[in-house]
Amino acid sequence: MIEYIRGTIAELNPTMVVVEAHGVGYGLNISLNTYGAIQGLSSDVKLHVVESIREDAYQLWGFATKVERDLFLMLTSVSGVGGQSARVILSSMTPSELCDAISRSDERLLKSAKGVGGKTAQRIIVELKDKIATLGADASQSPGIQPQSAANKEVQNEAVAALTMLGFSPAPSQKAVLAILRAEPDANVERVIKLALKML
Repeated sequence: MIEYIRGTIAELNPTMVVVEAHGVGYGLNISLNTYGAIQGLSSDVKLHVVESIREDAYQLWGFATKVERDLFLMLTSVSGVGGQSARVILSSMTPSELCDAISRSDERLLKSAKGVGGKTAQRIIVELKDKIATLGADASQSPGIQPQSAANKEVQNEAVAALTMLGFSPAPSQKAVLAILRAEPDANVERVIKLALKML
């Protein structure tokens, strides 16, 4: 079992990172929170790992913090929530916001994550409400994506509006756009939308 990987970032985009460690490149699926935490780094990045082994696929999931990894494992323990759905939820809000939503039984906020319906949101609340209490203060210390002051507001607003018109929820759309503009402050609207569509 792989506990974590430490190495240098060979490739990075908002949904995947390749970390090179001892001559081997490990491709890890990541959330927007992890993307925001590690972008700009090049050496000595450490990601906590979850291995997903199925008959048809072998995937690695990487997380900037243990709290986010714990939340991923909790989410995927809920019936109907797979790895991709858990990543969308973790990309839509910070670990602290997710814990708060579950503890307050905020079904509406959970449903704002694309692909999460009412029944799934209810199951997440019922099954995880007691479990997330064990994370406590650790979740509040977990980094989220902070907007960059240099981000082009006009591009940001146009991209979010376009994604919303395409049927994506405003909250995850905003988070995706902000993450892209942090990485590429000079990106135009078309590029931001194309990158966001790959993430949402």
